[in-house]
Amino acid sequence: MKKQGILNREIASVLARLGHTDTIVIADCGLPIPDDTPCIDVSIEKGMPRFADVLEAILEDMEVEQYTLAEEMKENNPELLSKVQDLVQSEADFVSHEKFKAQSSQAKAIIRTGEATPYANIILHSGVIF
Repeated sequence: MKKQGILNREIASVLARLGHTDTIVIADCGLPIPDDTPCIDVSIEKGMPRFADVLEAILEDMEVEQYTLAEEMKENNPELLSKVQDLVQSEADFVSHEKFKAQSSQAKAIIRTGEATPYANIILHSGVIF
């Protein structure tokens, strides 16, 4: 049994297979999931697990060089935006929510949380550890 890091086997497997510039999405419970994009659903009930908790755990195991958020998050969820900016120490890119959803279809996986606040979604772009 693993002693530390991500215990969820699907998430651990996706992270182990990421290469430079590959992406994953951490999503709230309302983001549409494209049919062809693998979804790892960790939601238990509305609000559980929280987006920020999942993001924090992923950041402990993943090298992130850039991240993408919906522009609408600035106005509709500024508290979570501030938390994300504190947690993710890399370059941010903001796009419209529609463009965000289109970009999500290119992700290696979407991790669906129980988060139920507006625009609580992030695309993490994999960096390299050397």
